[in-house]
Amino acid sequence: MSSAGIIKKEKYMKSEIFYNAIKQRRRVRFYYGLTEIILDPYFIGMDRSGKKFIYGKTPSSMEVEKFSYERIANIKVLNNIRFSPVIPIIPFPTYVN
Repeated sequence: MSSAGIIKKEKYMKSEIFYNAIKQRRRVRFYYGLTEIILDPYFIGMDRSGKKFIYGKTPSSMEVEKFSYERIANIKVLNNIRFSPVIPIIPFPTYVN
């Protein structure tokens, strides 16, 4: 198998792992470069150049972050930890008469 074929298979496998974790609302752990990340995965995206990203929230943050597939390694689904997505509540503007 060529290196391009291995990379495509690797990205497919990452997508499958993340898709199942999102569907089952399971927390994941992976290495992003040399940093260990624990993430509540929300959705998978792709930019205009075709690069894939996973978006999610780390337990220590209230912000949704973006992680490039290219830097992700050693993904593990944490089967004993489930999460509920945090949906930000945007207050409606108040109107003064």
